[in-house]
Amino acid sequence: MSRLLAILLLLPLSALAEQPAAATNASMASQLTQMVLGLLLVLGLIFFLAWLLRRVQRATPRGGQVIELVGAKVLGPRERLVLVQVGNEQILLGLTPGRITPLHVMAQPVEVPAAAQQATPEFAQRLMELLGKDQKDKK
Repeated sequence: MSRLLAILLLLPLSALAEQPAAATNASMASQLTQMVLGLLLVLGLIFFLAWLLRRVQRATPRGGQVIELVGAKVLGPRERLVLVQVGNEQILLGLTPGRITPLHVMAQPVEVPAAAQQATPEFAQRLMELLGKDQKDKK
């Protein structure tokens, strides 16, 4: 008797209720469908937010930055000289792994020719050019 009582206590109450097998299969299919739809909704929301974030980042003007890098010169494996424009002032900075040292404030700003600025495209543009060349080579 005590053994039967222990078995009955261990079984969930839903197992004791008499349900037809068709109803159980239908409820499981319904739960599975609901779970898959919920998962698809969450994944769709993630992709939508990623798309929206990319559009918002592209919409922000990058030309309105206060600090601009005018030029840089590599001196060694970990040392560089950097010319930075802040407003109307240009500052020559020495960069090492542990320090940024202002070396000189220019009395007259250095003019960089427009051709020199266009000669060095951004990393993304260079990468796209390389990928474009690789795709042409594969065809």
